[in-house]
Amino acid sequence: MTTLNTWVPVPEKSDFSIYNLPFGIFSKNTEAPKAGIAIGEQIVDLALVSELGLLDVDAGYFKKSTLNDFIALGKEITNKVRLDIQKLLVIENSPLKNYPEVFVLQKDARMHLPVHVGDYTDFYSSIEHATNVGKMFRDPENALLPNWRHIPVGYHGRASSIVVSGTEIRRPMGQVKTNDMKAPVFQASNRLDFELEMGFIVGKSTELGERVSTKDAANHIFGLVLFNDWSARDIQKWEYVPLGPFLGKSFASSMSPWIVTLEALEPFKIKGPEQEPEVLSYLEYEGDRNYDIQLEVSMSTSTSEDITISKSNFKYMYWNMMQQLAHHTVNGCNINVGDVMASGTISGKDESSYGSLLEISWGGKKPFELKDGSKRTFIENNDTVTMRGFAEKEGKRVGFGEVTGTILPSR
Repeated sequence: MTTLNTWVPVPEKSDFSIYNLPFGIFSKNTEAPKAGIAIGEQIVDLALVSELGLLDVDAGYFKKSTLNDFIALGKEITNKVRLDIQKLLVIENSPLKNYPEVFVLQKDARMHLPVHVGDYTDFYSSIEHATNVGKMFRDPENALLPNWRHIPVGYHGRASSIVVSGTEIRRPMGQVKTNDMKAPVFQASNRLDFELEMGFIVGKSTELGERVSTKDAANHIFGLVLFNDWSARDIQKWEYVPLGPFLGKSFASSMSPWIVTLEALEPFKIKGPEQEPEVLSYLEYEGDRNYDIQLEVSMSTSTSEDITISKSNFKYMYWNMMQQLAHHTVNGCNINVGDVMASGTISGKDESSYGSLLEISWGGKKPFELKDGSKRTFIENNDTVTMRGFAEKEGKRVGFGEVTGTILPSR
């Protein structure tokens, strides 16, 4: 990665370095939402930069409330915009120095969901997570279901309840039945959980009947976000047989506001886990297709400050994004710009890297302690969960900021 120096002040260890420049949608005061790029603690207003004649894309694309139409222009154009902004933030005689109004402090801005999400798919692609769940609920000796090593298992989720980071989440209500109950009861979930995930944003649509190969998949992925797929374990347990998750998952998912482009993450590609048995031909791929992205989850309460409860890494994924997209479309299912594909819970190889409270507390059997001495197995009202992620190599950092959400009591 070439060393770059920007004239914009960027704090040390900032997620939004000159090597990153992620896209998002922001608003200030009563202004309408529009597109920006993050650099350090600031946002570059892309509409204003375009109006100055410094970008080849019409300002109208940047004045929309989502990035969908801009992304749909294609990578040749979107990549050029990012690189043009990078150049403007590096060159000594940059014309942007004469237009301070182009920069907005992030602390003064409100962030919005960056894309209109038409469809959402959640995968189940961490072998460590799937194994832990299988040990808890099925057979400790044969934790994985027979199909797990053959296909990237996934399900179609609810796009309408994906919200931007910072949105408060109401504790869901639903049917719950424990083993000692004769009949289900209607109540608020008392086994509310988070799921540490990453999601990728589809950047190129396909037609019905068209398939995307693992070789071409990267051309259909615009970038990545942090993703918390909240989960009501007790509601899910009662409903998921025979058709899978429904109300236990559809009440909310939280997404980080900045989309980090696949191109910014190129230096952090890494070899994935060995896949045994050999996959079918349409799932074969070449080169390094996993990404070394460090992840962490922290929790705070109304009486206790933030404490880190998990540290994991995106590199652990058994099924990579290229395989997920190839499998998703192998039957001819069409995809659209703005669709979100989430990884599924990302767990590592030991207890410190588990990506859900279901695993951290081992189904509620192992409470953990917060800084104020209180204990948790699952999320209680007014608890806040925050996820962070970044990639770093040779002193150069590309990060995602954070995705956070606070749980409110049920209505």
